[in-house]
This record gives sequence, structure tokens and C-alpha cells, in this order.
Amino acid sequence: MGVIRLRNIRLYAYHGCMEEEGKIGSEYRVDVKVKADLSLASETDRLQDTVDYVTLHRIVKEEMAIRSKLLETVAKRIIDRVLSELTAAKIEVEISKLNPPIGGDVLSVSVAIQGRK
Repeated sequence: MGVIRLRNIRLYAYHGCMEEEGKIGSEYRVDVKVKADLSLASETDRLQDTVDYVTLHRIVKEEMAIRSKLLETVAKRIIDRVLSELTAAKIEVEISKLNPPIGGDVLSVSVAIQGRK
């Protein structure tokens, strides 16, 4: 078993429960950790034998582009797609909303969710 990580994927998206968040949007950071059997890829040196991090990044971008009220919902969609489209055995997704509109000086709020086959 091995690990592939995508760290600090920075995106602009429109998630949140407040109507203004759907209009003005916010900056987000997404971190993804995928566990998969990487032994075949280490022997064959073929992209099709591993978890393609370009595809992983594309899935994150596509799911982050779909507006949701809750980050939990977005994280679950990312997890479901990765587990169905890639050879991942386990995945953890952390989504952070940077400078959230909560009436205080807060760097970010985050949600982290795990999923497995």
C-alpha cells in the first residue's frame, strides 16, 4: 500500500449557507490523501497502473465547481468519485474555506472526511 497526496489545491468557489456566499464566492484550499496499491506501478512504470494525480486534481476541481451549502457535501462527492473512478482503496479529503465570513479574524474553517472501498 502506498500514498499519493495532493496538497494545497487552491480554488475559488461559491459554497456556503448564506446567499451572499453563492454570489461573491470565497477562496478554498483542498488537501487529498489517497491510499492505493502502488506496487504494480513501481514495477511497470506505467501511468495506468497507479492513481493518476492529474485525474485526481480534475475531480476535485469539477466537484468544487458545483455549489453546495456544506463543505461536507462537497467532500463526500469528491470521495465517491475518486473511489468509483480510480484504483484508490482509501481517501481522505480536507476542504478549508479561507477567511470565512463568521464575524471574526479566522484564517480558515475546515472539514475532513474519509472514505474507503
